[in-house]
Amino acid sequence: MLSIFRGSLARRAFLTAGLCAVAGLSCLAAPAMAQPATQQITYLLPAPANLPAFAPLMLAEKKGYYAAEGLSVRWLTVQGGADVGKQLASGNGDLGGGLGDTPIVLRPNGITIKGVALLGGRTLHQLVVRDDANIKSPADLKGKTITVLAYQDTGFYATLGLLASAGLTRNDARIQGAGPAGVWQQVATGKAEAMVGTPEWAQNIEDAGVKITMTSTDKYFPGMAQAILASDKTIAERPEMIRKFVRATIKSVAEIMRDPAGAAKEYCASVPGYKGKEAEIEKILTYYARNVYPGQQRLGAFDPARVTKLQDFYAQEKVIREKSNPADLFTNQFVQ
Repeated sequence: MLSIFRGSLARRAFLTAGLCAVAGLSCLAAPAMAQPATQQITYLLPAPANLPAFAPLMLAEKKGYYAAEGLSVRWLTVQGGADVGKQLASGNGDLGGGLGDTPIVLRPNGITIKGVALLGGRTLHQLVVRDDANIKSPADLKGKTITVLAYQDTGFYATLGLLASAGLTRNDARIQGAGPAGVWQQVATGKAEAMVGTPEWAQNIEDAGVKITMTSTDKYFPGMAQAILASDKTIAERPEMIRKFVRATIKSVAEIMRDPAGAAKEYCASVPGYKGKEAEIEKILTYYARNVYPGQQRLGAFDPARVTKLQDFYAQEKVIREKSNPADLFTNQFVQ
């Protein structure tokens, strides 16, 4: 029986070889289709990667959205959004994060960057005040200590805008660049009365047992949400890379908007240090989903009218010395 089986195999192999020879085909195993090489990119963050503000980025990474686009992302933290812009313009990164305001502030200084996607229709920064400081409006900030992430961060410029909305200048308050920990700790310990920062820092102050009031700064002037930034050079030379990164990130933002509770669970499971803090993170991401991300006709797109209005405000209040062509501040070509 074994000899019959071996003979059958031999005849089958002979016939197969003959058919391949007649057809002019190779009978060697066909190699698997070559996969496109993974593209390594560096993304500059304005603050530590574990801040929930960067949840869309971190979740897109953990869920393989960047990998599916053929991207391998290296995350590098620098000193605020303005520093992100400067580093990108110098060629020290491929993409980075700041506010939609960032190009408005930097381009008059010859720093050629643009926003390539805007992660929300409202503003990222919140005015957070201690309830015992009796601050009811920006006018009450006169003589008070206000913390921001850094003087190189666009939160500092947002603070100038906030003061300007009440006819105040930088000299009318004490603005302190306190770093990612001090920015909220100084408010929590009473060393500062107010903070201009992100919702998660406000949550940290509340967790320390301090009663606060949080108000979106766009109540007082037309600030913007987080933006993905790129240099003019990168936009011209690597548009497909930018399109892939933007597509993956916007997908993640949309998922958080649909289900912030589910996103919080996934986030806590994937980011070290947040295990067991699902309720806290759900509260933060729900705030983003309800108060920061909404308000765009197309998710990720800049509103030209809002950009122009904000630049006019900054120019009027002398936060910037001259205005740029709005077309140089952002592009919606990568938002699908």
